[in-house]
Amino acid sequence: MNRLLTNVPALLATLALAGCAASGPATSAATTAAPDTTRPAAATGTAKASQPAEDLSRYRPKFSAPPAPKPLTAKTAATPTAHVNALIDQRLRDQAYTNQNVKYTAGFRIQAYVGLDREQVMAIRRAVISRYPEETDYMTFKNPVYRLHIGDYPTRLEAERAMLRIRPLAPKAELQPAQVLINKTRF
Repeated sequence: MNRLLTNVPALLATLALAGCAASGPATSAATTAAPDTTRPAAATGTAKASQPAEDLSRYRPKFSAPPAPKPLTAKTAATPTAHVNALIDQRLRDQAYTNQNVKYTAGFRIQAYVGLDREQVMAIRRAVISRYPEETDYMTFKNPVYRLHIGDYPTRLEAERAMLRIRPLAPKAELQPAQVLINKTRF
């Protein structure tokens, strides 16, 4: 058994060397070099053996020489023929006038109450108005449902901040996307 253990590594090394010898190059390094396809083939028989089986020169792109650059000349200043400053000023005035007439934008309102009880909606409305008089409230009634919306907030961030203040007064308050009134005094 001891003899078998000493001969196993020697046997494995012999098999590995025999496998490497069988996978070595079959021909010399001089004949396995890559063929040179950039030069035309010579008339000798050795050059024919190194030439590829097919002539690929017809598939290679042919480029023409780039055009010569134009000589630089002194630049002359262009004189404007149509002055557009007055037209742009008029267009800006028109746009400002149009923007002054815009009254609504997409924004958010807080829906403080939805329900059937008129006394409860009025109590929440009075509580909000007494604590935050600057907030605008919108109460609607579509038989039999009362809805109370509070505020005009152009951004969700402003609406979330106001919701944190109103939540103690209206625990079921939630944000609703709405078309809100633009307050021109704020700008």
